[in-house]
Amino acid sequence: MDGEVPEPHSGAMESFENLVRAEFAPKNTYLNTASTGLLPARTVVAMRDAVAGSAAGAPTDMFADVEAARAAFARLAGVPATRVATGASVATFSGLVAASLPPGAEVLTAEGDFSSLVNPFHVRGDLKVRAVPLERIAESVGPDTALVAVSAAQSADGRVADLVALREAARAHGARTLVDASQSAGWLPLAAGDFDFVASVGFKWLLCPRGVAFLVVPEDFGGLTPLYAGWAAGEHPWDSCYGPVEELARSARRFDESPALFSYAGARHSLALVEELGVEAVHAHDTALADRFRDGLRALGHEPVPAPGSAIVSVPGLGHRQGGLSRAGVEVSDRAGNLRAAFHLYTTAADVDRLLDVLSD
Repeated sequence: MDGEVPEPHSGAMESFENLVRAEFAPKNTYLNTASTGLLPARTVVAMRDAVAGSAAGAPTDMFADVEAARAAFARLAGVPATRVATGASVATFSGLVAASLPPGAEVLTAEGDFSSLVNPFHVRGDLKVRAVPLERIAESVGPDTALVAVSAAQSADGRVADLVALREAARAHGARTLVDASQSAGWLPLAAGDFDFVASVGFKWLLCPRGVAFLVVPEDFGGLTPLYAGWAAGEHPWDSCYGPVEELARSARRFDESPALFSYAGARHSLALVEELGVEAVHAHDTALADRFRDGLRALGHEPVPAPGSAIVSVPGLGHRQGGLSRAGVEVSDRAGNLRAAFHLYTTAADVDRLLDVLSD
């Protein structure tokens, strides 16, 4: 995560570009992956086939798709699949972690972090939630801190947390860690095994349909109680359909929500594409384009929020341009008055230049 990415050789770059062109054909200049990622062609085909099969009375085994998606995310996260639970949202998983804490426990968060991550700790009402600037979160971990909950990359402006420093500070004080990788998984290499809990939605940089999310838990489950365990959380799901579940899954599957099967039918193919391309190659591609945009902004007299090494660029004071940009066929976001552009594998240098051209008008 903190090392330099080697420059890909020309053959690898050509293969990367060919694979991307085969899967994506956006009709506009799409720079809004931080809101929603584009679906690959293979994912669209898989979901259409799954829907058509169900309509015809010949559904496929979409639970196998859930397991394939779980295994793919585990490989991307660098952990065994037995440590990965599946669900639909970060808020659900954050709530599960919040419910595991004793009354009065201190939870350390970053100021302005995404609500789905932090709000479940606030609604408990009996936890001490403390927010500090992102740049100070590692140094703010103390002996009373029970949990640090932070996004790897901030949704509002793309700033990347110093997760190495955070990990060391948490270990020194015996605090647990919850990392939200929703704005980083897919472009920023993820060492999920370094943290207690890692949650991520799939519909952004992982290119999955909505309704897909993952939670990495410790081998010992980290004190979590499977509060919403249904039949799908049983060790033998089809034998767990009636009455209390006699045996919960021996893996993180005990924390699964009943899956949105059509979404997972597509998700397995989206994750397979990310694996084929390689997160390191995606990282190099995305951040190079983000740097190109930062350089162009400065040439126009605009200074972006400092977020070195991020694929997300936020520009103070330009959020009001979002509507006009959209009408010009350029999709970005307006976040708290800032213009937010996100650069992913289907973005090109021409897309960056198009955005700069429209902004210069």
